[in-house]
Amino acid sequence: MGSTESTRKPTIRDVAAVAGVSHGTVSRVINGGHWVSTEARAAVEEAIRTTGYTANHAARSLATGRSNSLAFLLTESQQLLFSDPTFALLLRGATTALAERSMTLVLLIADTADEQRNVECYVRAGHVDGVLLVSSHASDALLASLVAAGIPTVCSGIPQRDDVAVPHVAIDEVGAARMMTRYLAERGHRRIGLITGPLDTPGGVLRLEGFRAELGDRFDPELVETGSYQAASGDAAMERLLQRTPDIDAVFAASDVMAVGAITALRRAGKRVPDDVAVAGFDDSGLAETHRPALTTVRQPWPEISATMVDMLLDLIRGIPREDVVLPTTLVVRETA
Repeated sequence: MGSTESTRKPTIRDVAAVAGVSHGTVSRVINGGHWVSTEARAAVEEAIRTTGYTANHAARSLATGRSNSLAFLLTESQQLLFSDPTFALLLRGATTALAERSMTLVLLIADTADEQRNVECYVRAGHVDGVLLVSSHASDALLASLVAAGIPTVCSGIPQRDDVAVPHVAIDEVGAARMMTRYLAERGHRRIGLITGPLDTPGGVLRLEGFRAELGDRFDPELVETGSYQAASGDAAMERLLQRTPDIDAVFAASDVMAVGAITALRRAGKRVPDDVAVAGFDDSGLAETHRPALTTVRQPWPEISATMVDMLLDLIRGIPREDVVLPTTLVVRETA
């Protein structure tokens, strides 16, 4: 074999010859398209491995008008990205799902108005093919701007805007909150408090709705405080609850991070967990299991949420409409309740 031939990069036609399929079939597999049999896909993937073929993404972008990348858009502060493990779980899941398709995930953070304008310009310029919006607030204008610009977008959680229709992947927030509240009540707790998330987010609004619905006539607004999904906010909210209702015997925090903050406040007040006050969280993000005492919590199916969001967004990019998806949660009982 001559030096020129030995250094020549394998092409789609080389892959097709090895796989015994047409180069069109190879192209569909590489681009993540449908209408390829399982056998043909397996043959192409094996041929790609044995030939060492790598796609020329620049050429593909020119030919298809696509960047072969998606944006993971977080409309929160950078601090929350590192302090709340749920975002890391979603990010890891989305990265894995795209790596399987030889695609790239671009992390974008847009908390302030200036950051959101910069992100909008970046996305509109075609640097990504679509957006995975993993946090949304009712006050955010960015979501409406993306939709108005025709940018394929999928939300994690139900968007808190009535004027924008965006496909989403969510959990049964209301049902999950009812499940945890019911569990605490059935354990004999009578003064159950709630630390909600921000009330312009789906988790904040819907978990409060579920808590209130489950308690019915027993619901007491004095036993509700709002947090920001950060440990310090859970600590401060628990302190306010103790000041108003010192006889509180259980608290349900709308995130594991806030539950950990609540436990800090309870210990400072001389309260034992769970002997004096039971504590429950939400997410099962890894923190719940490693914390001591381990947190009773609601488990979200993180890998399934990420994978479903990626699948849905890729279909939207191809022009295939998708219905919203609601995934089930699980009650995980540990030491704090």
